[in-house]
Amino acid sequence: MHEADSHDLIKVHGARENNLKNVSVEIPKRRLTVFTGVSGSGKSSLVFGTIAAESQRLINETYSAFVQGFMPSQSRPDVDLLEGLTTAIIVDQERMGANSRSTVGTATDANAMLRIVFSRLGAPSAGPAFHYSFNVPAGACLRCEGMGTTNDIDLDELFDRSKSLNDGAITIPGYNPDGWLVRIFAASGFVDADKPIRDYTEQELHDFLYREPVKVKVENINMTYEGLVPRVQKSFLQKDKEALQPHIRAFVDRAVTFTACPECGGTRLNQAALASRIEGLNIAEACAMQISDLADWVRGIKAPSVAPVLATLQQTLDSFVEIGLGYLSLDRPSGTLSGGEAQRTKMIRHLGSSLTDVSYIFDEPTVGLHPHDIQRMNGLLVRLRDKGNTVLVVEHKPETIEIADHVVDLGPGAGGAGGTVCFEGSVDGLRSSGTLTGRHLDYRATLKPGPRKPAGQLEIRGATRHNLQDVSVDVPLGVLCVVTGVAGSGKSSLIHGSIPKGAGVVSVDQTAIRGSRRSNPATYTGLLDPIRSAFAKANGVKPALFSANSAGACPNCNGAGVIYTDLAMMAGVSTVCEECEGKRFQASVLEYKLGGRDISEVLAMPVAEAEGFFATGKAKSAPAHAILLRMTDVGLGYLTLGQPLTTLSGGERQRLKLAIHMADKGGVYVLDEPTTGLHLADVEQLLGLLDRLVDAGKSVIVIEHHLAVMARADWIIDLGPGAGHDGGKVVFEGTPADLVAARSTLTGEHLAKYVNA
Repeated sequence: MHEADSHDLIKVHGARENNLKNVSVEIPKRRLTVFTGVSGSGKSSLVFGTIAAESQRLINETYSAFVQGFMPSQSRPDVDLLEGLTTAIIVDQERMGANSRSTVGTATDANAMLRIVFSRLGAPSAGPAFHYSFNVPAGACLRCEGMGTTNDIDLDELFDRSKSLNDGAITIPGYNPDGWLVRIFAASGFVDADKPIRDYTEQELHDFLYREPVKVKVENINMTYEGLVPRVQKSFLQKDKEALQPHIRAFVDRAVTFTACPECGGTRLNQAALASRIEGLNIAEACAMQISDLADWVRGIKAPSVAPVLATLQQTLDSFVEIGLGYLSLDRPSGTLSGGEAQRTKMIRHLGSSLTDVSYIFDEPTVGLHPHDIQRMNGLLVRLRDKGNTVLVVEHKPETIEIADHVVDLGPGAGGAGGTVCFEGSVDGLRSSGTLTGRHLDYRATLKPGPRKPAGQLEIRGATRHNLQDVSVDVPLGVLCVVTGVAGSGKSSLIHGSIPKGAGVVSVDQTAIRGSRRSNPATYTGLLDPIRSAFAKANGVKPALFSANSAGACPNCNGAGVIYTDLAMMAGVSTVCEECEGKRFQASVLEYKLGGRDISEVLAMPVAEAEGFFATGKAKSAPAHAILLRMTDVGLGYLTLGQPLTTLSGGERQRLKLAIHMADKGGVYVLDEPTTGLHLADVEQLLGLLDRLVDAGKSVIVIEHHLAVMARADWIIDLGPGAGHDGGKVVFEGTPADLVAARSTLTGEHLAKYVNA
């Protein structure tokens, strides 16, 4: 490859976003550049917070000027010079939308193409393509309105019949007697707010529960009155349950029973759409097929009239298979995808694109991938580059670092100890550079000479969840047991679906942390409570003053620290609050000190610094110190206490959950890919933590793809041999040494290459 001249570079000079320390790099265009470094070293701040953010800002401002010309400007990243940018396509790890109507098919346009095919070839025809969609009335099932499920609400979970509205009869979260949600019922005139609900007349009960929307005047304000049941249905049941806050989700679980719609059988479509078939299949049956099988079915359709659509659909389905998602189905709700699955699904749109000279920016595209799948992912990244695009990848896996044309290694440490470029150049240069990444690039964990002996076993018999094929296996206890296999082989279905929840079992899965942009590690872990108490005690004032969501909040930004402006279809704009300068608190609150620091200064501390701060002296707090110690143990010492949860990576969020659960009194720890987002050096620290748990008498069961974790296991359960209906079987169980010796599975082949390299 020829050397890039000055016109073929993305130049970044003096980047200071987050922990970056005047970083300057020159990134070659139309090459594959990998950004690496320990967790928290500044990779994401450079790639996403600076390069991607500036590209998005320029697009926003160009569009804003075109539309209206007076919208507020988006703040520019903290950088002196940034030139040579091309249009950026950003593929991050954010899970896909919480819209309960969104599926894998609707998110990738595969459904749209399939609907066109059925509208042309289906017999009998149900009409134009939108007759085949469950998201429009013309195609949706009349009974469930295209949701696929019907629900039965337990009224006794909504209210206490023995109480009146004014006495707090409604038991739904958020329905307080003095709040507007209850006051509209009390002041509507349809019911007596002082009468117990059990004494309502038949008409009062109907108006209370089921009355159609009607305009009423409450305290001289025109409002819409609606029965409690339809109000609950709109507020809670038309949203993806997984997107609800935990206490709301718990209420829905108690109060609502969901069943497949008896009219459409859960397919969401009306009878006309279901009656229309191509070669024996209707569109719902096609969408329910495993995508790898659907690709074969589509390949067999020969119809010149829709040949271009069939070709594009075929390419999309083949891309799913190539990217390691052939085990999914198009009707899979997009909200149920893991972070890695969601990211790869977003990639589908771009793999067949004919665009050139754009920048593709990926955030750890190997998340959730078996070493076998990583090889295919690498091939896709190279293909995007070879089309003439610039590919920027934030990544830790050595398999992906090794295919880079250019490497930028940040560090040397995390948080305040990072933020500088330690190395920039070729992979061979990185190996000999002496940086932490360079030293670990060829690191190989060794097999244990003497694996621990199990102290018992957990029997799983006849497991059939999802793609499991009547699996029976004994999971050893008192050891480090690693469950592995290619993506979609059934690992999570086996462990999360078979190990009983409850006392003694601490489960840290991949479900997303739910929290607003006001949430941070201090609020999420419960750390803020002892901090507020310590400040209140030291200053003789109430704890509420030291909450940015309560009495101490800056009145201008309401404690957010920034002013948000919603730009509708474009990315929103945020600007730092001028009154509090982003500190979130009133000036009077910042006059109160603890150990010489005000509350905003404490929340700006990294976890590692705060651990020492609350360990001794006037700020000493045993509860705060205990939480901070657990956060340090899971490798989050570099996070600041007040960092918004929305800025954390998927791996950081999972380790934050692990830090919380470390306080649980469990005997069995179940962890789902805890190495997500970890640098090679950080993986060593995590392995030390897992070993300490086992040595303390705990049982640790880890679902994991990382070869270093497999090598350190006492016992391995390998599922496969493939994904979807090609998986779901135990293909090996035994020690890592036996797996390496046998080399009878894909995992065995890769582990043997790893330990023998």
